[in-house]
Amino acid sequence: TVKMGIDICHKYDRKVRRTEPKSEDIYLRLLVKLYRFLARRTNSNFNKVILRRLFLSRTNRPPLSISKLTRFMKAEGREDKIAVVVGAITDDIRIHKLPKMKICALRVTDRARGRILKAGGEIITFDQLALRSPKGQNTVLVQGPRKARKVYRHFGLAPGVPHSHTAPVVRSKGRKFERARGRRKSRGYKA
Repeated sequence: TVKMGIDICHKYDRKVRRTEPKSEDIYLRLLVKLYRFLARRTNSNFNKVILRRLFLSRTNRPPLSISKLTRFMKAEGREDKIAVVVGAITDDIRIHKLPKMKICALRVTDRARGRILKAGGEIITFDQLALRSPKGQNTVLVQGPRKARKVYRHFGLAPGVPHSHTAPVVRSKGRKFERARGRRKSRGYKA
């Protein structure tokens, strides 16, 4: 009798995670080259995280406003540390007085750049950061709020079911759009 072989299930072979950025941007590719080397040759987890974040899509690299950044950097023991953001840093006109900050980011908007430098801060790029702290010493790794995108309002429990705070997808916001039964007390019930 001939022994039968075991048929291996190849259903789970493909690992769904990025191993390189989708973007063709040569400067981003150079950063990936640099951090791939650092992640391999140093024993620091910091470089591995930076490398993984460089691969991410734009929606997973949300912008971080300078107001939120100042709040992050106010925590004790974080003064004189470099804030590292793998993404963009944007201005926030609601904050008037900026503290002096050292920042490393992929991109800083013009107005944010002007305000940070005016406050006596410093902005460096990731290749400068690699020279300054190759293992991520004296850095604070921060990221923008990923769930702040408008689409997340519509995700979750279906709108209308009990304990759901999900926004319905409505053509228009007005008096006669999804304002009747289940939405107000005077029309049956309010969920």
